[in-house]
Amino acid sequence: MKARTYALIAAWMVAIIYGVTFTIAKDVMPKYIDAFGFIFLRVGGSTILFWLASFFVKTEKIDRKDFPRILAAAFFGVAFNMLTFFKGLSYTSPIMGAVLMVTTPMIVLVLSAIIMKERMQKNKVIGILLGLTGTITLILYGKSMVNAPNATLGNFLVFVNAVSYGFYLILVKKLMDKYNAFSFVKWIYLFGFLMVIPFGWSEFQAVDWALVPMNIYWKIIFVVIVSTFLTYLLNLLSMRELKPTTVAVFIYLQPFFATVFAIGLGKDELSWVKIGSAALIFTGVYLVIKKKPKTFSETMAVTDPSQH
Repeated sequence: MKARTYALIAAWMVAIIYGVTFTIAKDVMPKYIDAFGFIFLRVGGSTILFWLASFFVKTEKIDRKDFPRILAAAFFGVAFNMLTFFKGLSYTSPIMGAVLMVTTPMIVLVLSAIIMKERMQKNKVIGILLGLTGTITLILYGKSMVNAPNATLGNFLVFVNAVSYGFYLILVKKLMDKYNAFSFVKWIYLFGFLMVIPFGWSEFQAVDWALVPMNIYWKIIFVVIVSTFLTYLLNLLSMRELKPTTVAVFIYLQPFFATVFAIGLGKDELSWVKIGSAALIFTGVYLVIKKKPKTFSETMAVTDPSQH
């Protein structure tokens, strides 16, 4: 199997896990643990897992000049990203939260064009717009606003999170080209955890663990190990082969899987609107991940030994 195929499988798995996480995380907070306390637990647990894993994997020494980039990635990809997302999710509904995350591919496309001077291909722009249309349809007509105490503030915070994650994807791409993922992800999480402590410590301390049911403990474990540790590794694996724009477009699948999971649990029902939205989302993802066929001159350049 080609490395690109593995990367696409990893990106699909991340979308499925995150889609499931919206409902699972909402069951935990704010009832049993507040948003920032949950992040303290999530980032702290994942930091320990990344550092433990780094002892069993060959890692490289990080150049001192790369630490400012790692600090920026820790801020945008862990601390600010998670604090705004979880606080936003505690104010809005899971489906709305999932859907707002899908503004990320648009942001990444624009940021990639500005920062990385990446050319905007027509099929990618069309794919992103189709995915966005499907997602907005899913959010507006797919589910009623439930369990949303302050939807406006919640939606704004989730949107800010999407912008933050867009920056992270672009920042981390340069590190991916230079190092093994385990070499720097442990530092990203360690710095991210130090940034999260001032916000999450008091909420974490306030939890009465004796009142937390066993099924909620399992949901917390799932979020730490599967939704954080595993997904960050899968995301980094996919980013080794794929452009940030392609990785970001898989976010479109999250509200789709969030809806499928909610339907499976009997918390939502299937409708033609949802089926139509899903078709638009999948078409959009296909257009973005489809590789552009090489022109004749490009093929000759690859096969001609004088070009190497």
